[in-house]
Amino acid sequence: WEFNGSFYQPSAFLMMGIPGLEALHHWISIPFCALYLIALLGNCMILFIIKKTQSLHEPMYYFLSMLAVTDLGLVLCTLPTTLGIFWFNMRRIGFDACLTQMYFIHILSFIESSVLLAMAFDRFIAISHPLRHPSILTKTTVIKIGLAIILRGMVSLLPIPFLLKRLTYCGKTELSHSFCFHPDIMNLACADTKVNDFYGMIILLSTVGMDFIFIVLSYILIIKTVISLATKDECLKALNTCVSHICAVLVFFIPMIGLSMIHRFGKNIPPLVNTLVAYTYLIIPPALNPIIYSIKSSHIREALLRALWRK
Repeated sequence: WEFNGSFYQPSAFLMMGIPGLEALHHWISIPFCALYLIALLGNCMILFIIKKTQSLHEPMYYFLSMLAVTDLGLVLCTLPTTLGIFWFNMRRIGFDACLTQMYFIHILSFIESSVLLAMAFDRFIAISHPLRHPSILTKTTVIKIGLAIILRGMVSLLPIPFLLKRLTYCGKTELSHSFCFHPDIMNLACADTKVNDFYGMIILLSTVGMDFIFIVLSYILIIKTVISLATKDECLKALNTCVSHICAVLVFFIPMIGLSMIHRFGKNIPPLVNTLVAYTYLIIPPALNPIIYSIKSSHIREALLRALWRK
């Protein structure tokens, strides 16, 4: 512990695996390893196929590449601490290291939310204004959107680690997860956390919350456009291009909203439920997104089959 007058700050936190199942951590690590492996190989495969296939060099797949890179980042942020607990019971993480991990997890989550919004915008333009789509979403525009997404995430979350460092912490240092999460760290403080809570809520609502609202609005406009199409086949063909994206949105936003609600309002929810929702939020989307797009996108699937055939 570091002592400075009335200011207390722990040198480290203790992370939690799966509460009540500590004796089974070695066995539980097997499905986690499988999910991490699927996420790493699947997203690397998506990036490789898009890079090597000239016909996939268009906005929809550029945004898919951004999603894959973000998912890889999320996996690499949580993999060392999660498997460290399951394999070696390495629960200790330094205070500054915890804040760093927390910062990158939240940045990557916000970036993924923004990328999903950009993908919704791309689908709206492609369906509503197909002839203008190439001129609206040029390669330069996509790059600018990508840089704006990264900058928004970095700047909006930059105060969070400093707001946590100014707090006084009590004797409890055990986190609820095998990774560092802002509300989880904040709950260990014995100082007034109103500023942290208010800022965290405002940032969450103004970024991820607004992204979700605009995604819903995009699909309302898409549905209005699809309904106006002449034939049923055209309607189904247009909607089929959105199925992968809708699945990715649901897989990401449902556990994220659930985890945020649990941390803020679910004081009486069993720790096991909290832990499972957290793992679902950070591990399942990176593992499922490559599978979803490989199955539903005929272009990705055909490019993958060609690559395997050449091998």
